[in-house]
Amino acid sequence: MTLPEIKGFLELSFSDWPGRMASVVFLPGCSFRCPYCHNHRLVTEPGSLASWPPHEVFARLERLAGWVDGVCITGGEPTLHPGLAALLERFRSQGLAVKLDTNGSRPSVVEALLAQGLVDAVSLDVKAPLEPVPYRRNAGVGSAADAVGRTLEILLDSRLPLEVRTTVHPALLSLDELLRLAGDLGRRTAGRSPRVRWTLQRCRTDQTLDPALQDIPPLPPEAFERWQESALEAFAEAARG
Repeated sequence: MTLPEIKGFLELSFSDWPGRMASVVFLPGCSFRCPYCHNHRLVTEPGSLASWPPHEVFARLERLAGWVDGVCITGGEPTLHPGLAALLERFRSQGLAVKLDTNGSRPSVVEALLAQGLVDAVSLDVKAPLEPVPYRRNAGVGSAADAVGRTLEILLDSRLPLEVRTTVHPALLSLDELLRLAGDLGRRTAGRSPRVRWTLQRCRTDQTLDPALQDIPPLPPEAFERWQESALEAFAEAARG
């Protein structure tokens, strides 16, 4: 199986996998066109970026043995690549744990990777309530709320450590929509173990895929903190049943 092109490699990250020192591998292309995307060259112009020869990435990981104990696979959208499983197997052969970052658009691929035991943790972007209109607004062309919902259920059933991530911009996601998402996530995770971690991110508007978004202010930090507190409270209340 041909391995996917690697368009970026970060040797050491303390933030991409909480609790681990991990390397980060970036794969090109994406099925969504999120207006706030900051990796949009990787999504829309991957050919303009230099590729990393896989053997060089593997060699660097060998040299990092003892420092790095995991690899985060991100993008773009990694599940678009037919050779993803082979790449993960190669990292496994180096004794590394694997975290997959995904937009959830290809549940069958995620399910197959889990069945093969190739993934130790997942970060799933859930961009809005799992309804067609707000999801299209936040994910753009290719948005697939139903597919993301199926991926979420597959991951909840797997019992793998799961982080759900949501980016918040008031022009794309209202407080009411955020609270609807909070309730839905909480109800879906009620009684499940391990607990799901929900991370809200304040949208940055520099270098976004949609240039028009750069002219619309994000939430001020204080307002974002209020939205975040309300959403996390609603999530926790729903999760308690």
